[in-house]
Amino acid sequence: MARLADYFLLVGYDLNKRGSSIGQGKILQRFPEKDWEDNPFPQGIELFCQPSGWQLCTEKNPPNFFIAVLTDINSERHYCSCFTFWEECAQNLIDQRHGEAEEDAPLPSATQLYAPKTLVLVSRLDHPEVFRDSLGLIYTIHTDGLSVSLENVVGNLLTCTVPVTGGSQRTISLGAGDRQVIQTPICDSLPISNCSVAQLFRQLGITNVLCLFCAALTEHKILFLSRSYQRLTEACRALLAILFPLRYSFTYVPILPAQLLEVLSTPTPFIIGVNALFRSETQDLLDVIIADLDGGTVTIPECVQIPLLPEPLIHHTQDALSLFLDPALQIADLAFPPSSITTSTLRMQDMEVRAVFLRLFAQILQGYRCCLQLIRVHPEPVIRFHKASFLGQRGLVEDDFLTKVLEGMAFAGFVTERGPPYRSLDLFDELVAYDVQKLQYEEGSQRNLMKHVQELAEKLYRNENPYPAVSMHKVQRPTEGSYLRPQNKSFPLFDESSIQWILDQAAAKMQNAPPAVRSEKKCMVPPGPPIAAIVERNGSALANSNRRLEVVRNCISYIFENKMLEAKKLQPAVLRALKGRAARQCLTQELHLHVQQNRAVLDHQQFDFVVRLMNCCLQDCTSLDEHSIAAALLPLVTAFCRKLSPGITQFAYSCVQEHLVWTNMQFWEAMFYGDVQNHIRALYVSSEEAEPNLDEIDEEERSALELASEQCRLWPTLQREKQLELIQKEESTVFSQAIHYANRMSYLLLPLDTSKNRLLRGGAGLGDTESVTNSFITNSMAGSVAESADTESGFEDSEGSDVAHCVVRFITRFVDKVCTESGVTSDHLKGLHTMIPDIVQMHIETLDAVHRESKRLPPIQKPKLLRPTLLVGEELVMEGLRVYLLPDGREEATGGSLGGPPLLPAEGALFLTSYRCIFKGTPVDPLVAEQTVVRSFPVASLTKEKKISVPAHLDQYVQEGLQLRSCTFQLLRVAFDEEVPSEVSEGFRKQLHKLRYPQDVLGTFPFSVGLSLQHTAQPRTKDKNPSINPLHVSDVFQGPLALGLSLDSFHSETTISKNLVKNAKKTIGRQYVTRRKYSPPSWDLRGSQNSLETQGDDISVSEDLDRSTLTISTLKAPDKQAGGNMAERACCRDYQRMGLGTLSNSLTRAKNEPFRISTVNRMYAVCNSYPGLLIVPQTIQDNTLQKISRCYRQNRFPVVCWRSPRTKAVLLRSGGLHGKGVVGLFKSPNTAGTGPSQTDSTSLEQEKYLQAVVNSMPRYAEMSGRNTLSAFPSAHLYDSPDKRQPKLGSLMKQVMGGKEDVRGGKWGSMRGTGRLSSYAMNADVGSRLAARELLTPHQNGGPSDSALTPRRAALYIIGDKSQLKGVKQDPLQQWELVPIELFDVRQVKASFKKLMKACVPSAPSTDPSLSYLRTLEDSEWLLQLHKLLQVSALVVELLDSGSSVLVGLEDGWDLTTQVVSLVQLLSDPYYRTIEGFRLLIEKEWLSFGHRFSHRGAHTAASQSNGFTPIFLQFLDCVHQIHLQFPSEFEFSQYYLKFVAYHYVSNRFRTFLLDSDYERIEKGVLYEEKGDRRSPQICRSVWEYMERIHKKNPMFYNYIFCPEDGEVLRPYSSVWGLRVWDYYTHEALSEGPSYDWELVQAHRHEEPEKNDSSAPQTKRKIVWPSYHASQRLQPDAITCLLDELQNLEMDLRPVPERWKETWDKVKAAHRTEVRHESRKSSALLMSSSVSSQRQSLGIYLQESGVGSTLNLSLESGPSTTSTPSGGGKLGARNSTSTLYNQFNTAERENRSYEGILCKKGAFMKPWKPRWFVLDKTKHQLRYYESRTDTECKGVIDLAEVETISAGTPTMGAPKNVDERAFFDLKTTRRVYNFCAQDPSQAQQWIDRIQSCLSDA
Repeated sequence: MARLADYFLLVGYDLNKRGSSIGQGKILQRFPEKDWEDNPFPQGIELFCQPSGWQLCTEKNPPNFFIAVLTDINSERHYCSCFTFWEECAQNLIDQRHGEAEEDAPLPSATQLYAPKTLVLVSRLDHPEVFRDSLGLIYTIHTDGLSVSLENVVGNLLTCTVPVTGGSQRTISLGAGDRQVIQTPICDSLPISNCSVAQLFRQLGITNVLCLFCAALTEHKILFLSRSYQRLTEACRALLAILFPLRYSFTYVPILPAQLLEVLSTPTPFIIGVNALFRSETQDLLDVIIADLDGGTVTIPECVQIPLLPEPLIHHTQDALSLFLDPALQIADLAFPPSSITTSTLRMQDMEVRAVFLRLFAQILQGYRCCLQLIRVHPEPVIRFHKASFLGQRGLVEDDFLTKVLEGMAFAGFVTERGPPYRSLDLFDELVAYDVQKLQYEEGSQRNLMKHVQELAEKLYRNENPYPAVSMHKVQRPTEGSYLRPQNKSFPLFDESSIQWILDQAAAKMQNAPPAVRSEKKCMVPPGPPIAAIVERNGSALANSNRRLEVVRNCISYIFENKMLEAKKLQPAVLRALKGRAARQCLTQELHLHVQQNRAVLDHQQFDFVVRLMNCCLQDCTSLDEHSIAAALLPLVTAFCRKLSPGITQFAYSCVQEHLVWTNMQFWEAMFYGDVQNHIRALYVSSEEAEPNLDEIDEEERSALELASEQCRLWPTLQREKQLELIQKEESTVFSQAIHYANRMSYLLLPLDTSKNRLLRGGAGLGDTESVTNSFITNSMAGSVAESADTESGFEDSEGSDVAHCVVRFITRFVDKVCTESGVTSDHLKGLHTMIPDIVQMHIETLDAVHRESKRLPPIQKPKLLRPTLLVGEELVMEGLRVYLLPDGREEATGGSLGGPPLLPAEGALFLTSYRCIFKGTPVDPLVAEQTVVRSFPVASLTKEKKISVPAHLDQYVQEGLQLRSCTFQLLRVAFDEEVPSEVSEGFRKQLHKLRYPQDVLGTFPFSVGLSLQHTAQPRTKDKNPSINPLHVSDVFQGPLALGLSLDSFHSETTISKNLVKNAKKTIGRQYVTRRKYSPPSWDLRGSQNSLETQGDDISVSEDLDRSTLTISTLKAPDKQAGGNMAERACCRDYQRMGLGTLSNSLTRAKNEPFRISTVNRMYAVCNSYPGLLIVPQTIQDNTLQKISRCYRQNRFPVVCWRSPRTKAVLLRSGGLHGKGVVGLFKSPNTAGTGPSQTDSTSLEQEKYLQAVVNSMPRYAEMSGRNTLSAFPSAHLYDSPDKRQPKLGSLMKQVMGGKEDVRGGKWGSMRGTGRLSSYAMNADVGSRLAARELLTPHQNGGPSDSALTPRRAALYIIGDKSQLKGVKQDPLQQWELVPIELFDVRQVKASFKKLMKACVPSAPSTDPSLSYLRTLEDSEWLLQLHKLLQVSALVVELLDSGSSVLVGLEDGWDLTTQVVSLVQLLSDPYYRTIEGFRLLIEKEWLSFGHRFSHRGAHTAASQSNGFTPIFLQFLDCVHQIHLQFPSEFEFSQYYLKFVAYHYVSNRFRTFLLDSDYERIEKGVLYEEKGDRRSPQICRSVWEYMERIHKKNPMFYNYIFCPEDGEVLRPYSSVWGLRVWDYYTHEALSEGPSYDWELVQAHRHEEPEKNDSSAPQTKRKIVWPSYHASQRLQPDAITCLLDELQNLEMDLRPVPERWKETWDKVKAAHRTEVRHESRKSSALLMSSSVSSQRQSLGIYLQESGVGSTLNLSLESGPSTTSTPSGGGKLGARNSTSTLYNQFNTAERENRSYEGILCKKGAFMKPWKPRWFVLDKTKHQLRYYESRTDTECKGVIDLAEVETISAGTPTMGAPKNVDERAFFDLKTTRRVYNFCAQDPSQAQQWIDRIQSCLSDA
């Protein structure tokens, strides 16, 4: 029995309080006045009576009632029932308060005010209806004036006692004619909800309530808002009801007063209700979930992540709730719905919803009793829950929701309450134990589900209402509206003595009454079925079949039978099988069978095998050991051992210490409690066996909890001595186990070598050789605090302490925790503290001896190191260091989500060569150990190097790691082996740094390899190539003197180095050449190493050169040959191809040509980053150029780089303008000139220059300066635009639109919502260009004749917006400014770093914010490509519409180069060929001075700049265009990757240094013709690629089919761009595929199949990231060409080149499909052949046509070729002819050819060779045969001194006339030749002499 009410209070408004803006309440009376001993009076009740604050009202409100809940310090809840009514205030008090209105809060202006008064009943029982009726009765007696004493009613209320539980009904009366029925529940553990749960779901809905449910279980803060206090209380009550059987143990305040709102800022979880009036004060709560009961919403802050129920459960729960809360949903779609629906009452619906949640908890916690660990039985049971085992057996390790629930305080209370094995049961216990089948959710079994839920709901309802109401409930209520009646008197104060007398009388009766004894029905709690019977093992048979388990058993048997060879055979399969849990458990069981008497002595091989299997088992275990693998191995590691020497034994624990599980305090606690439970069970099993009882079941089958239940039942019947004996036995058992575990922990925590302090903090990395084991002790121990709420562990402050001290502290903490929980006495605990240091020290002494002896064991045999294949000239700088290649963030190599074998980690060696950093090794996984793993990158591409910490599970002896990142998108994460000393690894880093950043560019690989080979292989030719060595002073002066340069002028150029002057002769060109009018040359161009054919003769010296630096003199033949090198450069070749100008000595002869080639920069004095030859307007003098250059950054004045063949518009490039240059070019209103100055002069020169550019365009020149496009023909203005591209005006606005948020809306939308620039000029340009589009009708593909022609500038200048702010343009000028805002170089660098981390992450990331796509977006790389393509498209459109464009961004060598290169690529089809693309790079990037060395950080001086991939960004843009127009490019995607790789590899000299000026200084721009280097060495990447291209079609694009003159307009939107696979693809089988010799060597290494009898198949398994899939599955054309070449090899010794075969096939195909246009084909063919070609018998036969073309022997521009055989050719020229326009095939330059016998060098025989006389190149070349295209040697005719008849020498061919011999004497040697007959010899002599005389 318990008191119905503990306290009764009368609380009123306190009018005596002054000086506060809000009123206060005051307790007027309280009964009883003294506190009950068992229930102290709760303080602060007056705050809860009026939670919104005590306030006076102008109207009399109706009475209200609510219940506030208070929680005391003992976690007991007090229900405060508050009944509030309002009374009139006394008039004098009203006047008094009005007088204070000035200083207090403003009061309502009314004649009458009403003050609240509250009746409060405080009780520990929850009977809300009884409390409402009782307080209402007291109020009714007062208002209705009933003749009943209020004191008697209050006294009876306080003295009434009712039963707490049992299900009985009690009728009470308070003495006012009332009769009330109190119903007690049957079981008090089940919550009472009334209808609150159903109401909560109606207010918030299913999803919101489930969200609050999960938030409460995972300990989040929950706040309810409502205008109704009763609703707040009911909502909080409902939330607690559905949490059953868990009890909420944090702050619980259903109604929070306004004065206590600061409680909401508490850091602990809570469930609180607040009046909706204070909603504004809750807006700043960032971590509180707010549920609005009135609005039906739940608001979750962004920073709060609520883990929800696992997916099947939450789906099933939602379905079940919907089934009962909305039954009409099931029949909503029926065609004939039933006439009536049986719906439950609100009370029953409440029970059904609670039943659903009760069923949910039973499903979640099924089998929980199997994971309870019994620690003590007496005097009270002590139970712990094995969380890791429960999660592991249920298969819910990864479930975040359940993990947090099990770690929460509510579940800890659940274990404490329901863990004891002997107690009373309730509905939940029965449900978990017996209703297992009913809990299974079956699809479509709604009827069974409803039946089960209704059964549970009926039980819940019966618990609250076991019997129908027999007695009539009768309570007087006030009459309707009685509260509005005026009250003559206020609520009276009670007579305290009367009430106290009633209380004293009741107390006296209670003293005489017998004490109430609560009878409980205790019994053994049923354990329920084991978890294995509950959880379905889906796929377990597949993952661990019986066959795999049999393999494990056989392997163990072989080990212990000493059949080691058989065990080794099974080892790979066993290691793979151990990935499964069942196989690991099988292994532990099998090993247990071979332990006898706790010891198993093995030999060395057996020991190594067993240890490896143990490590394999443990490496996949988490630190919690959910599957009890480490727990099963723990006794085994102290059992298996081997004898090292007499008296010294090494146990297995010393070899398995590196795993995290040993350093987790929770693991040791679970192990300790598990062993204690076994020993406690054994203690009582043995005692009961001493008293056998046949009726008892076998004790061995009884669990520890069942035995404990029996002991608890018998405990009250035992004598005190017996009880003390049992307590002492249990305590001794726990104490002995604590000592045992102190030893065990020291075994596994102390390392084998304890001489070093190897404990590190916070995962900082490995400190020394053998620190892997204990470096992770710190990590896991410090981290385990977060995993256990009541665990403190770790070596957090272990700096400066040794290993022993740290281990002692760890074990001491463990012992303190487990012994305190297990009830060990303080004396025993002190003894343990004394023992632990001795245990550790004793074990250290044992380990020292073991460590000493283990060093004497023979070393473990490691795999043999594989040596890498090196290139010619590549040398090893450091021999291979044994390392492990670790996996990084790329999943492909580790199997990952794509599957496949785990290729990493791999064991091998790290090599450092003069060119590359190479890893070569084999995978650690034995199933793929036969494969070879290669990962390498060029040393010059290294961007970052740092030390890393190594994961422990890799290898026991690994010491430290290194991470190397390369800008070729490669990452090497290696861990050094123990055999590599730290000094060697440090030496490796220093040597790597030295190679990466040499002091000078001459120290890089392409220079060192050239010099080393020169000095070793060809020492005689050291004086033949003076350009390599800058110290050949005699050669330096030879050039200027031969050219006629005076020494005075030479010495005046003090800034020019010796090599620059030496090469100055190459800048000027030839003087005496054939003077004829310029005719456009054919595209049969040569490489930079070869001389120009016909175009070279068009170059002459201009007359306006500075006379002080040049005198006219005839060049010698050798100097003349060298002097043409400048004309061979890419710039000049391209200028002449486009007809942009000549070097003429007569301006009158070139007056019709708008441009000329200027040599003003021949000594690189005007701009040292420009080439020596520049295209400028014809009318501009050189001295003017020098003035103009000062206005531009880096002196990079505007020069022409391309001209449109159709519109004649030109593309110019320059650097950005200086400030004064801007002022001069565009007259600013802020600068008023007062007189002539230098600035005015410069401005005038600038205007003249730009006007000359405008006048160079024929149509603009005719307009005489008018700024209009009226003179333009419509055909050029309105060329049909590509519908794919945005129109010109909109494109201009996009480019000029400032910072355009391209990622607004969709990510990467091209048409972003950007602002237009605020400058009027921008709007003017954009609007005029947009007007063109509006005036242009595109319906019929062209404009109408009557369309108005819009105004268009003749020249657009594209510059940086930041440099051109506030510029106002002169409206009379013919040029306009387009200020744009692109990225800068620093942004490119930062973007590239992020791109590398996105494509090649260093570690896998589980953070969704660091996913691949997110990091790719954050890098903004594609955004920069988008901007580049957008600006380039704008320039292309402007050029195509007839306006010239000047691009002058930043310094003119980065973004400018990108834009002008892309514009030319898009506009000119020639640049989309192999030869044209090479020429474009040589011209725009190399000659115009892109700073390759500076941006690539090639030397130590530029190391701080970092790597900035400007050129790579350009190649990526080309890749994007190539993807959109694949048939427009002759080269393939692999060609771009090849260039991208070698642009940073520094294998060749091509991309070294920053300008031609620097290359000439270093002597690398031109190579002397006499340079006889090794044929295997290529100094130019172009030469290297040309060699490969002749042998293999890898660079050729088979679908190349260009449209004549087509201008490409690509998509530039980010959504249309793709990530280049160059960034993400790798082939671990061979490394990068861009060093072709290495790839070929790798192919030859692959073993061939010799067994011809075996069935052959072409199918092959391709592994991701291992094989180069493109080469394993090449395209069909390449396969057919390879097959054809193999057939030709069988038929004849020299097969045709692939290109010749390909051309024949294409020619035949074209002939078949195009028969109608044969005549035009002949003309096209003849015009494509070089006009200077002469031959005696060369013919070209088209395959499948049957006709031959006899080429004319005449030379001249009017020469044509006439086809024989009727001229039956295709409409278009054949592919061979098209292709030969762009390649450098030697046979095109054959003036005369034939067979000659040549005598070799000293002591070498005569050999027949095919000789070719090349009149154009002034060479005599020889080949192995006529069909050979590889030149074997070259005789330079410039070095020939005489040619004369010769005589036979020893070994000469016999039977040949002596007159057939002739000799050729050169400056180097004498060549002996023999022709077939004298006439042939004479003909050769005449031909050679003719060439010499022509020269």
